[in-house]
Amino acid sequence: MSITVRRAEGDELEQWDSYVNRSEQAGPFHQRAGLELLAEHTDSTLHPLVAYKGQQEVGILPVFEQRKGPFTIVVTPPSHTEVYYLGAALLDAHQLKQRKLERRNRRFVYTCNEWIEENLDPDLTHIRNTDRYLDHRPFKEKGYEVEPYYTYVTDLTPDVDDLLMALSSDARSNVRNTDEDAYEIEIGGLDEATEIIDRVRERHEEQDTPYFIDDEYISRLYTSFPDGQVKPYTCYTADGEMAGGIVAIEHDDTVYRWQGGTKVDVEIPVNDLLDWHIMEDAKSRGIKRYDLVGANQRRICRYKSKFAPDLAAYHGARKRSTRAEAVNAARGLRELVPFPR
Repeated sequence: MSITVRRAEGDELEQWDSYVNRSEQAGPFHQRAGLELLAEHTDSTLHPLVAYKGQQEVGILPVFEQRKGPFTIVVTPPSHTEVYYLGAALLDAHQLKQRKLERRNRRFVYTCNEWIEENLDPDLTHIRNTDRYLDHRPFKEKGYEVEPYYTYVTDLTPDVDDLLMALSSDARSNVRNTDEDAYEIEIGGLDEATEIIDRVRERHEEQDTPYFIDDEYISRLYTSFPDGQVKPYTCYTADGEMAGGIVAIEHDDTVYRWQGGTKVDVEIPVNDLLDWHIMEDAKSRGIKRYDLVGANQRRICRYKSKFAPDLAAYHGARKRSTRAEAVNAARGLRELVPFPR
């Protein structure tokens, strides 16, 4: 039976999050609240595509249509959102044997590509999938250039002592030897999340680098995602001063180190303590993975690699239209999708 694709509307859109919950390849921003936030933040048109085999949903691919000068681009995720992977997600894929899984994925990608080309006719398409979406061969078969990007993911399933021993020696020492009376870590609310984002923005301004997350974005994220998913872990000194924080996002079996971790001038090793606390807290609730979100720039890898992660690859699939190639616009179009951190 062939696969068909259509844009979710009405009742299908109301059911969207149930599709997300059926996919091990989906992340928190696949949720409807996440997609709508990204679309509004980037002034994009959201096309939440659903693939069907007969009447059964078998895959989702949310894409965002944008105009950039004379060009139409289709991306997922959109740039300037601090979201680095989104893309395609098969539903109930764990139930399929390899041969059937490959056949379904191929038909899914082919049909989504056909829908995008027929309905949106983009000059550039860039689909960046999560690390759990593994088979990009159908994208190559349809003319996409596929390139790897990287993140770090720590396995939280070992017992706590083994997990602590796997940290780098300095991180382990900081966790063990910092006086517990010198700090306190707690999960805050919207005010704390906003303060953490403000500090990240200030750090970017000091470094003269752009940062696109504003108070409205973090407020919408915190209030529209399911209760408890957005966790602003906040570290205070003994005198009650906020020393630092990390906004983590929890979804399914993974907690994501989304934003934060700016350096502060205090005597305690704030970020080591925060990261370990997130790991320990998530593990206590049965979370299996800590995604440190990004391992593409050497300057941040030295720090993140302290937390016993595995290197995980996620992939971007990029295609330019014949029209774009003909006007020699490839370089300009490529720059519309910045390299992830």
